[in-house]
Amino acid sequence: MENLRTVLKNHTAGDPMRADAKWTNLSRRQIARRMKELGTPVSKNIVKRLLGDEGYRRRKPQKKRTMGQHADRNAQFENIAKRKQQHLDAGQPVISMDTKKKEMLGNFYREGVTDGVEPTIVNDHDFTSSSNGTVIPHGIYDVAKNEASVHLNCSKDTSEFACESIVLWFNEQGRHDYPEAAELLILCDGGGSNSSAHYIFKEDLQKLSNRLNLRIRICHYPPYCSKYNPIEHRVFPHVTRACRGVPLESVDAAQHYIEKAETTTGLNVVVRVMDKVYEAGRKYAKDFKKTMTIQFDPYLPKWNYTAIPDAF
Repeated sequence: MENLRTVLKNHTAGDPMRADAKWTNLSRRQIARRMKELGTPVSKNIVKRLLGDEGYRRRKPQKKRTMGQHADRNAQFENIAKRKQQHLDAGQPVISMDTKKKEMLGNFYREGVTDGVEPTIVNDHDFTSSSNGTVIPHGIYDVAKNEASVHLNCSKDTSEFACESIVLWFNEQGRHDYPEAAELLILCDGGGSNSSAHYIFKEDLQKLSNRLNLRIRICHYPPYCSKYNPIEHRVFPHVTRACRGVPLESVDAAQHYIEKAETTTGLNVVVRVMDKVYEAGRKYAKDFKKTMTIQFDPYLPKWNYTAIPDAF
């Protein structure tokens, strides 16, 4: 054991704020070789046991440390909770939406294992030049019904795509499930295609409100808090699991596997393909700020606002 500590002495990193947090950059094979050089011949399995006695385990990095905290973070969380409960109690639709990480299409390696008669053979490199393009999954999660829609597109992740994804969900499911809907509450983060800072999203949201003849209330999660958006932990992990270990060679393949996402609590996922080409870099109309009917809440208006249809 003393020779193990000698080997680890110059190859151990740690957290200056936590005395019990430490790790080594040496593999078990390297440790065994160095211990042998010090006169203690051991196998990798013995090294594993010795490391365990010292409190070392195989661990993966965990993305849990918040990089920043906005002064209004807790206030917005309370506001979202209040708004969400009000809508649910009134039988009004509440959806959580976000865009999942785009996936490169092709015979490429994907992490995970599958049970099969033969191994799945994939390319040894995932060069973009060998791909069949990319697919962008935009998700919508109905909070009350525990149902999700994932819309696949091979173009660009734009605010127009996000809004047309909502149209598709509402026409296919929302209108049927909420025939008396007067206002739709959307929970989303503050970046990407639904950025809280970009007026192009607000302009497309206004068009969406007119198109559906529906008040649409937006509540953005504060910066660094997107993981609290319900779709992030109630839908996307299960979509990822459904696609583990299989190459996504086409949009049809992506649709096939994503539709298999399910949970023991009854999550249902419907997948549709949107083949429209969306333009990136669009600018909002010069007079939009003057003519828009977007109403900003008096309370934290940067994250809370409502699009009012022109017909109202």
